[in-house]
Amino acid sequence: MSDQNVRNAGFTSSGIKGGSIASSIMSHEAKSSGGGVRSGGATSTLQGMGAKGSTHSSGFTASGISSGSQASRMMSQEARSHGGGTPRGGTTSTVQSV
Repeated sequence: MSDQNVRNAGFTSSGIKGGSIASSIMSHEAKSSGGGVRSGGATSTLQGMGAKGSTHSSGFTASGISSGSQASRMMSQEARSHGGGTPRGGTTSTVQSV
């Protein structure tokens, strides 16, 4: 994943760009959680990376998630909370796909 991909998706240093993939992800996440976007979810994670320009250093790479990285810790925590697997459409899979 590159910082440019995150910005192109609409996660920018000035916020989420209207009409973008980012705004669609945010809308979907808000609807599925009863109206809010939770801290640590896909929207907040990607927005934080877009604002800081820190995607590669977090461990989300084009060849997968780097061992021992923030991304691998996120994936492990999400897997534990879902009984051993990372759910399709969850934070880890959404962030990695961008």
